[in-house]
Amino acid sequence: MNIYNKNINNVFYIFVTSHLIIWTIVPSITNNNLPLDTIEALAWGSNLDWGFNKHPPASAFFLEIFYYIFGSSDWAFYFLSQLFIIISFYYVFRFAQEILNNRLLSFISVLLLESIYFYNFTTPEFNVNICQLPFWSLVVYYSWKVFNSKNVNFFDCFLIGFFGALGFLSKYLFAYLLLSIVILFFYSIYRRYLKKFDFKYLIALEVFAVLLIPHFVWLYENNFITFTYGLARTGLESSDAIAHIKYPIIFLIKQIGILIPFIFLSYLLIKKFKFKIDLRDKKLVFLIFVNFLPIVLILLTSFFMGSKIRTMWMTPFYLFFGVFSVYLFQSQINLKKLKVFFSSFLFLFFFTPILYSYVSISQKDKRTDYPGKQIAQKVQIIWDQDFNDPIQFVLGDEWKAGNLSYHLKSRPTWEGFINNKILNDAKEYLCIDDVCIGTYK
Repeated sequence: MNIYNKNINNVFYIFVTSHLIIWTIVPSITNNNLPLDTIEALAWGSNLDWGFNKHPPASAFFLEIFYYIFGSSDWAFYFLSQLFIIISFYYVFRFAQEILNNRLLSFISVLLLESIYFYNFTTPEFNVNICQLPFWSLVVYYSWKVFNSKNVNFFDCFLIGFFGALGFLSKYLFAYLLLSIVILFFYSIYRRYLKKFDFKYLIALEVFAVLLIPHFVWLYENNFITFTYGLARTGLESSDAIAHIKYPIIFLIKQIGILIPFIFLSYLLIKKFKFKIDLRDKKLVFLIFVNFLPIVLILLTSFFMGSKIRTMWMTPFYLFFGVFSVYLFQSQINLKKLKVFFSSFLFLFFFTPILYSYVSISQKDKRTDYPGKQIAQKVQIIWDQDFNDPIQFVLGDEWKAGNLSYHLKSRPTWEGFINNKILNDAKEYLCIDDVCIGTYK
């Protein structure tokens, strides 16, 4: 054990750096265009507001910062996505060390995440799901510090509220984690894992509420448009009685399928799948609540509302599955099988980017094959033939118009779908196919 524990921190940093480099380079080389969700959020970012028609503003905000620094360099946005991934891994690692008190087992709990395709194959597309990840890991980490502390720290509570708000402003599904943590604290006070209710807990709620005020004002002024979009994505309007059973079952089957590589990799280390659930174990109770209660809550939502749960929505939900698995079976872990485990891990670690490259190169009808840059160059030539002013705005759907906003040198503002009022008020404009470009008066 001591041999393996030696320099684990250095090995961890090599691992996350390798992940960062590989998953930044691979899509940068093999993709011709940024993915749909990234282009969409960049379109929103060109016209930043406290919310958009589909999602709250955080993902667009972070992309716009990177655009301001790097311009229209595709690699920068793949890098941003991986940066969010490795920050998440870092806080999972720190949390695991506090739970497991063992650097090697903590490292293993992070390596296990590489077997879940949410944390490798899908990561090049920076979107609202990826955007949640660091805030999910940070909220869990600081919630544990508060939960495990005899004297509640003001700053830890502040950080829970702060990162909780950023997570919620990334995607509303973040509320499932926040609700789970609230239930955990009330349950723990009831079971006396926590001696009493500390009013410092309310600091997190206050910070969370204050940071969300501008977004809620925006929601009110825009008729809660993001809620309407979210409900439409669940298929709620067309659901029937069977949907209340069908969709939860489909959801469970998909989750089992997603976790098969994770289960296999875990199996390589475990002698026997033998464990004991002791609800007096404070660490185990915390792990159960942050890992499984959010999933139970979203499953119950599907059951009672008859709504679909899209697979990618579950991206942040499994961040701490590795810690839970290692903690639950730590007495059954066979360290003699570490070589087999690491060999299998390395196979998955390199196989997934190779598979991604193959798919990206061999399939020619993907969004990432869209000739966005070339189309923008042609549009610029057509514009320059008739007008002298730089293009200042673009109208159309987030994909076609968003690509123009991203690729054109003048970085025109995306003003939404084609709108006659905007065109009538424009100084000059030009419409080509499904998009319009122009300048302001």
